[in-house]
Amino acid sequence: MSRIGKSPIAIPAGVTVQVKENTVTVKGPKGELSQDINPDIEVKVEDGHVIVTRPDDERQHRAMHGLYRALIHNMVVGVSEGYKKEMELVGVGYRATASGQILELALGYSHAIFIKLPKEIKVEAKTERNKNPLIILESSDKQLLGQVCAKIRSLRKPEPYKGKGIKFVGEIIRRKSGKSANAK
Repeated sequence: MSRIGKSPIAIPAGVTVQVKENTVTVKGPKGELSQDINPDIEVKVEDGHVIVTRPDDERQHRAMHGLYRALIHNMVVGVSEGYKKEMELVGVGYRATASGQILELALGYSHAIFIKLPKEIKVEAKTERNKNPLIILESSDKQLLGQVCAKIRSLRKPEPYKGKGIKFVGEIIRRKSGKSANAK
């Protein structure tokens, strides 16, 4: 049995979970999310917990069992607490400014980069003196937040020699020594 799939999901106060046919809808103080579920996987709401079960031990069912349990858990946490990602711009002249749902980035290219963010994501750009600029993204949808962060990071991935680029706060970049360190 799947270790992740068999553990029940506790529903916190203020969150409602509805299961209709093959769709699970989760509503909470931070928003509303829904997910389509494979018809083979059964989702039940019983006394404050969501329970995900599978019909048999077939390989495909085992895989979907843990997946859908994790997706539902992410939705419950998202609508109750929300998710937050912080990204740091490391490099001389790298800047970020946010106005509404548009994020403007200066990343050392000849032009500024404008990114229009989905309405589900709240963005904030912080710039403090003698510190790297920060981009703070918040959302109730973990998948969408991760996808947007990956898109922003792909504009300037951190490089291993100087460490310049867009990285997550707390991320450790494996550094390489330059060619002068290899010479004898």
